Amino acid sequence: MLYAVVAGFIFAIFFPAAVRINKQAGKIAAAVLPLGIFIYFASFYNTITEGNVIAQSYNWIPSLGINLSFYLDGLSLTFALIISLVGFAVFLYTASYMEGNKYITRFYIYITLFMASMLGLVLSDNIITMFVFWELTSISSYFLIGFNHDKERSRIYALQALLITGGGGLALLAGLIIIANISGGWSISSLADLNELITGHKHYPIAAILVLIGAFTKSAQFPFHFWLPNAMEAPTPVSAYLHSATMVKAGIYLMARMNPSLGGTDLWQHTILIVGAVTMLFTAMLSLKQTDLKKLLAYSTLGVLGTLTMLLGIGSDLAIKAFMIYLIAHSLYKGTLFLIAGIIDHETGTRDITKLGGLRKLMPITMVIAVLASLSKMGIIPLIGFVGKETVYASALEFEPFGTLLIILAIAANVFIVYITIAVGFKPFFGKLKPTPKEPHESPFKMWFGPMILALLGVVLGMFSSVVINSLINFTEIGVINKKLNIPVKLWHGFNLELALSVLTVLLGVLLYFKRDNIVNTLNKISFTKYVKPSYYYEFLLSSTLSFAKFQTKFLQNGNLSNYAAMIIVATIFLGGLALVSFGGAPNIDLTFAPTFAEVIIGIILILAAISAVRAKSRLTAIVSVGVVGYSVALIFIMYSAPDLAMTQFAIETLTVILFVLVIYRLPKYLPFSSMTRRIRDFILAGLGGLLMSLIVLFIIAEPMTSELKKYFGENSLTIGKGRNIVNVILVDFRALDTMGEIAVLAIAAIGVYALLKLKSNGSEK
Repeated sequence: MLYAVVAGFIFAIFFPAAVRINKQAGKIAAAVLPLGIFIYFASFYNTITEGNVIAQSYNWIPSLGINLSFYLDGLSLTFALIISLVGFAVFLYTASYMEGNKYITRFYIYITLFMASMLGLVLSDNIITMFVFWELTSISSYFLIGFNHDKERSRIYALQALLITGGGGLALLAGLIIIANISGGWSISSLADLNELITGHKHYPIAAILVLIGAFTKSAQFPFHFWLPNAMEAPTPVSAYLHSATMVKAGIYLMARMNPSLGGTDLWQHTILIVGAVTMLFTAMLSLKQTDLKKLLAYSTLGVLGTLTMLLGIGSDLAIKAFMIYLIAHSLYKGTLFLIAGIIDHETGTRDITKLGGLRKLMPITMVIAVLASLSKMGIIPLIGFVGKETVYASALEFEPFGTLLIILAIAANVFIVYITIAVGFKPFFGKLKPTPKEPHESPFKMWFGPMILALLGVVLGMFSSVVINSLINFTEIGVINKKLNIPVKLWHGFNLELALSVLTVLLGVLLYFKRDNIVNTLNKISFTKYVKPSYYYEFLLSSTLSFAKFQTKFLQNGNLSNYAAMIIVATIFLGGLALVSFGGAPNIDLTFAPTFAEVIIGIILILAAISAVRAKSRLTAIVSVGVVGYSVALIFIMYSAPDLAMTQFAIETLTVILFVLVIYRLPKYLPFSSMTRRIRDFILAGLGGLLMSLIVLFIIAEPMTSELKKYFGENSLTIGKGRNIVNVILVDFRALDTMGEIAVLAIAAIGVYALLKLKSNGSEK
């Protein structure tokens, strides 16, 4: 499984080189990758349906108990198959849809990274590993949503998606760490056996809420739902892949995976149930005013995501069965319809349903695919969507004591979904042909072949559901509720209440479609205050954050280096002073000191050099004076038998002086001295800072200077580090990572200095 995940990352690295060699071959390889991954995971079907699981683990950070652990059971296999199969359709579709786009190579890199991250997420069995992949999906989706970065709306909504899902990710991380502390381990699969321990812990409520916030933001549940329709600014392949079949289901997967360990409590079940039901109905209703194909599909996606969440909240055996069937059905028909929306836009030049109609003769293949997917979405027999809808209704009806309320909400939400389906899947192809910006014609093979596979699978899985998906779903449920149900999946259950409600839903949806204009006209007369919109609070929080950032930047980082130094010194005085006050009384400090003649001379030189640096009117004089201070300190090291430290100090001071001289070579002359008030302030801060450092040194030397490290370094610098200069060995061996960080900082500073030196102004500039 590790190789299946890593394959995507490796492919993303080498794809640009492959495209340079042969562009068409590179695109074919991009489509073959998810197909190969699908075949690989499909080979585990028999193993999983026989009741087995596959676990693999590789050391990553063993000292912290963090490993690259992967776990394949029915739940993760189902998601892996969806991710790879829809990925194949989208990758193949992209080759034609984005033909001629100058950034197509970049697009393939982003979407491949996303696919690999999503696979890693659903396969991970380690809490930290899963979170890493979780964040990688957010980052890669940010690049994909903002792919058309020359458009301001794309940039704005990409940032919106990143901030919301990223904020939820922080909450999720905190919740997962609390759960790990309660359970004493990082393995997700082992948490299922610790349900009583976790749910009975005093920190369980906060952990559960934090995990749910992470899941709700990722799966666009109310009140975080608004980012998903806005993300439709992304290219159609992104909408089809991320926002219908995969990424938005990451939160759904998380709730399902954590259900055995965190579920069973009123807090967990009721929160999920209420949020899911509200999202299901509220977001479906929002679709009524939309005329853009992708926006309509986005709102119907929100409705289905709410339904899936509600089913997890119901938590009954039948509800979990409905959850899995509906999950598979939605991935197939919604991925298809998003790709169809892209085909229509690509071939006609518009996605506005009011400008589309009569395309059936000009785009017959596209029409057939759209109709098949639409029938599944509407819940028409014999497609998989029919099986899913009937099972959803059956699970809602049996829920006590609110079964009647839930079935009313479910029917109402599905009425809007039927309306959306007619508007998206039927209206563009039937009726009178309307003029479009481009002359319509059938799409290329690579664009309709992938959607056709997904649409036909909807038919096959519906007609043969008892054979094809029954066994897989039986073992998938073990990952959700920790037991096997053996509830049969069948296409036909006879003439029952669920069938009648399904027929009623379709009829009401058709009626809504024909009465849509009248309803919208009525709604347009009703105005709602902005304070009821969750998006208003997002905008308010974002604008407030930016305003505060501007204020603190103006106050703390206004470009005045003396202010920067003053802030640093003030913070040091405050924090260091607190530490000294809390020390518990002054130690026995011995202030008796009989300096030698050499020490007196060096001390005088130090004082004079410091005064010279402060009073200098030339930058060169100040730098030389600071260098004298450094060399004088190095002399003290020699006097106290630390020649290795002195040699290091000499090298540093020499390099520093040279670098400073290079930097100031082109700088303007000193500005006039600052005001008397500023100079008094600086004098006080400098005095307090010096006093603090002096006290710290006195406190330190008053304590016994015992150190095991001192002995260790002295004994091992030559034998292990192969160096006689102990300080150098400490820097390059024992503290190598710290030194590497310092080198990186210096390198970045050098690049900045070089860039500043390269700046040239013309005569009109200051």
